[in-house]
Amino acid sequence: MSALAILAVCLLGLLANADGAGSLTRKFAWKYLDYALSPKERMHAVLTGKYIPENNIPVGIEIVGDRMFVGVPRWAPGVPSTLNWLPLNEDIGESPALIPYPNLEYNEEGNCAGLTTTYRIRADECGRLWVLDSGTLGIDNTTQQLCPYALHAFDLKTDRQILRYQFKESDVNADTFIANIAVDVGKDCSDTYVYASDELGYGLIVYSLQDHDSWRFEHGFFRPDPLKGDFNIAGLNFQWDAEGIFGMALSPKSHNERYLLFHPLASHTEFAVPLRILRNKDATDKSYHDFLVLGERGEKAHSTAETLTEDGLMVYNLIDQNAVGCWNSDLPYNKNNQAVIAKDDVELVFPSDVRIKDGILWVMSDRMPVHLLASLDFNDINFRVFYGSVKELISGTVCDKYQQGFSYPHQPVELPKSHYAFDY
Repeated sequence: MSALAILAVCLLGLLANADGAGSLTRKFAWKYLDYALSPKERMHAVLTGKYIPENNIPVGIEIVGDRMFVGVPRWAPGVPSTLNWLPLNEDIGESPALIPYPNLEYNEEGNCAGLTTTYRIRADECGRLWVLDSGTLGIDNTTQQLCPYALHAFDLKTDRQILRYQFKESDVNADTFIANIAVDVGKDCSDTYVYASDELGYGLIVYSLQDHDSWRFEHGFFRPDPLKGDFNIAGLNFQWDAEGIFGMALSPKSHNERYLLFHPLASHTEFAVPLRILRNKDATDKSYHDFLVLGERGEKAHSTAETLTEDGLMVYNLIDQNAVGCWNSDLPYNKNNQAVIAKDDVELVFPSDVRIKDGILWVMSDRMPVHLLASLDFNDINFRVFYGSVKELISGTVCDKYQQGFSYPHQPVELPKSHYAFDY
């Protein structure tokens, strides 16, 4: 891309859609992250090393009403707050300071009653925000387990903590690393389950709100593909060959049989398992054949995040391609039924998280491999958040339900089981 083209992108705040007709608009952009601290808090944080700007990188977002929540893991010292938020309906500029949620004290490093490190945050239709605290400081061989893994929930009306559940010793192992959760609300708000993907321990942990209990599933589908561990992003070649189950999404509630869809990070294959299996704690050691293979996305299709709308559209990040992809779940899962709906080799380097709320796609990009394996230039923009109309982004692609003659959203249709298999 020429310098003139890059300048045009930055000025307009638009990202061209690769196969469709829509575009993404830039909402936020940061050279480095800052926090909404009082002068006293800021001075204390700087003097004590609790705020070191270059050690802060956003990795996850959630959209709830007029608020965006942002997760900033503590991969190194100097992160004042791991869980934060920003108002979306106020003029706060393009590089606003993150506001600690629910407050700064709750985010104190090593406060095991609060949050030490969180990655992705998920809200539900019952007005609750679910947050998993990994309790860690550092990454890879620098990791220190300051606090045990614990699940937190907040009432978004009052911004008060309403739950903290510490995972049991049987839920985790020596290799456990959890960065992603999915929240499943059933017949009512008490009938809620949270699924946590153990990326390096190769398991799936299930928490039941009603039972206030948790249990662990293990399966070969949670493990990485040994042929898919090589990555090339932002001019860097590296190997994440140990990265197992990561991205997760729930199938529409309109289906009689609902599934958790998932994939390992070092893989191009999508899998699924019925929620009725995961909800049954007695099925943990006798459910091997209940896990199903959907199919493959194709080459250069590593992904860390995915979301599935109630009308059956999946959107996911494509970290190798600096892009966002889609799949219409009315079609078999194979590379011919996938499309790229946004791509940019400057502004979408490592699109770390994707969310859809009220027909709007939200995407965060954060140059994560550059941060971890090289060094970011803090005179340049490093972190961005975009949004765009899902309808416009998928227009003209294989994901477009309008072109295929469906109403939008379509009437409830049970997804044939044949779709949960390789398409030979």
